[in-house]
Formats: sequence, C-alpha cells, structure tokens
Amino acid sequence: MSEPPPSFDPHPEDVHLPGGRVLRRSALNFSASRSGGPGGQNVNKVNTKATLTVAAEELAAVLPGDAVRRLPGLAGHRWAGDRLVIAASDSRSLVSNRRACVARLRELLVAALHRPRVRRATRPSRGVTERRLDAKKRRGALKRQRRGGDDMG
Repeated sequence: MSEPPPSFDPHPEDVHLPGGRVLRRSALNFSASRSGGPGGQNVNKVNTKATLTVAAEELAAVLPGDAVRRLPGLAGHRWAGDRLVIAASDSRSLVSNRRACVARLRELLVAALHRPRVRRATRPSRGVTERRLDAKKRRGALKRQRRGGDDMG
C-alpha cells in the first residue's frame, strides 16, 4: 500500500480568526460515524459523517469574554452545555466533511467576535413631531372636504 503524498493531510490545520487569534488543532476533537439518508451501500458501510467537538474552556482561552457569552445564542442546538458540537455529512468523503466542520466552526466564531451595535433610544425632534401633526391635520381636512354634504352630525 502506497503512502499518501506529503501535502495530503486528512486533519485540518489550526483555525485562524480575526485579530490574530488561533484555535489550535489540538483543541479540535473529531469523530466519524455513518451518515443518514440515501446513498446505498456507501452510507451503510462507510463512516463519512464528521462530528467536531470543541470544549468551552478551549473556546474561552481564544475568544474574549463578550464573544464567549454570545456564542451559545449563535450556536443554538449545536451548543451542548460545556462544549460546541458541529456535524457535517454533506459529502461522501470524510476529509471533505471534516473541512466543512472546521469552516462552520470558523464562521460561527467570527460571528461571535462581531460586536453588535448598541441601540441608544432617541426622541423625535420637535420639528419632526410638528410636521407629522400638520400633515395629519391637512389629510383630515382633505377628507372632510371630500365628504361633502351636511357637516352637522
């Protein structure tokens, strides 16, 4: 059996994030299982579904505190209390599915790093309020004029 070329690496590299943050390859735990759905013998015989698990402590070591607090909300059902679990079974290749897991992880962590804008409550200016009320009065007057007939009651 020949050895794969040196450039072939079934394991993903470190996950590089904005701001020079790096989630080390050693923090990523992969497992393989059989995929569901159609696919005939390939699905029934070959473990091609990749599941990536990353401990919350590993994520906390890389991400700032506010990003760690946003992560469970962004991850949804993929957040399992003390760890993040991401699965991929899109491809018939385990290597491709592992790469898909890492890509999804990176996308999720980048989203967690994004700080949402703080909404500050504001009040409409006096001029805006007066213009709105004047427009309402003009519209009401126009409708009264259209009614025609008797304005007595």
